[in-house]
Amino acid sequence: QEMSNQSTVIEFLLLGFSDERELQILHFVVFLVIYLAALMGNLLIISAIVLDHRLHTPMYFFLGNLSILDICYISVAVPKSMANSWNNTRWISFPGCVAQLYFGITFAFAEVTLLTAMAYDRYVAICHPLRYRVIMTGGVCAKMAAGSWLTSSVYSLLHTANTFFLPFCRSNVVDQFFCDIPQLLKLSCADTRPNEIVVVVLSALAGLFFFISIFLSYFHIFSAVLRIPSAQGRYKAFSTCLPHLLVFSLFISTGIYTYLRPGSASSPYEGLLGAVLYTVVSPIINPLIYSLRNKEIKDALGKLLNKRSVWAATPLGVPHSC
Repeated sequence: QEMSNQSTVIEFLLLGFSDERELQILHFVVFLVIYLAALMGNLLIISAIVLDHRLHTPMYFFLGNLSILDICYISVAVPKSMANSWNNTRWISFPGCVAQLYFGITFAFAEVTLLTAMAYDRYVAICHPLRYRVIMTGGVCAKMAAGSWLTSSVYSLLHTANTFFLPFCRSNVVDQFFCDIPQLLKLSCADTRPNEIVVVVLSALAGLFFFISIFLSYFHIFSAVLRIPSAQGRYKAFSTCLPHLLVFSLFISTGIYTYLRPGSASSPYEGLLGAVLYTVVSPIINPLIYSLRNKEIKDALGKLLNKRSVWAATPLGVPHSC
């Protein structure tokens, strides 16, 4: 009987932001503007890093990877949410829900992993400047990035299998605007306590590892920065580190709030703000915090935009120098 009930769940209904048509259109427009801004900001950062040879360094290599992750991450849930609002519907297919959960966790975990790698990069640059080029070689950076993607894929696969091996026979209404673990566990007609324990243990271990890594990196960084005799040097170092800590804290705190409370009986809209923060806001503020405030990135973007302006202003797209 459970298998029969489970087979009837061929789609889920996602949480809508409103049932009023005017507010649905407003939600579509707001998310569209945010999505396009995130795409444009991150694509500009990637283009600047790829085209400017001065930015072919470990720090900008990680920034470029972070921008790629931001594009992937915001593309998991936002386009589907916009399409549902535009079409006045809430549905998502069962395979679509599986894919959304898997890729959402993959990109989120990869982003936190990459933020940890960036903290290590800053630690080596500030605490061991003379050995920086020896330690942070191109091969090491590539292995760190590849390791981030690999571990994220495995971690996400564990969570996805732990969730969708359950039978769903109660309801198909997901109390979130995308498929997420806590809300999906509520829909199962089986005992989900072992699954909730798996979620808590995996999330707690991962969060503890990242927290300790970030804390140790920045403990040594701040200790080294405070020994810098120049006030301007200290200010430059702190202005680079503090935004990173702010984004990391925001991202992981909202994630912990969501994934360490899988069985809580809360309002359907209670976790909506936190979900919007870590799925929609982070990909748009990361380019601003990590890149657009950086003078080298600003110079590279200025040259890139000026080249495109000259190209567009020249007849038949032929530069004057030709």
